[in-house]
Amino acid sequence: MKYLAIDYGQKRIGVAASDDGGNIAFPRITLHKTTKDMLFAQLLDLITKDKIEALVVGLPVPDDGVENLTTKQVRNFTESLKRRVELPIFFMPETLSSFAADQSLRSAGLYSQDRNKYSDQAAAVEILNSFLSLPSERRIKA
Repeated sequence: MKYLAIDYGQKRIGVAASDDGGNIAFPRITLHKTTKDMLFAQLLDLITKDKIEALVVGLPVPDDGVENLTTKQVRNFTESLKRRVELPIFFMPETLSSFAADQSLRSAGLYSQDRNKYSDQAAAVEILNSFLSLPSERRIKA
């Protein structure tokens, strides 16, 4: 199964895709938020072109377990996405995904400016790889 992961952010959205077998994630693109319609059009285009079979959305889960504004925005975004696609959608807790992505880019030798350019995609890769390593019974349907 081929997956597309989304790291939803205030300004940018990082996107990663798996290989056809759903074994490993690769960076795909960083989308910049413009209009809601444009954002969904870009995502739907990627889903069609890449023959995506399921979606994974990173869900920020605060340490105290109480949902914050960002968590609510991600849930709202996911509900909008559900109305536009007929694919399974999963949540993946994204605790420290941005930190892990930054460390990965840093260890690859990227300078600060380049890390900023690819950090959202790298965070989506972290989210998707974490999801792919979960047994199917532990995957959370959106």
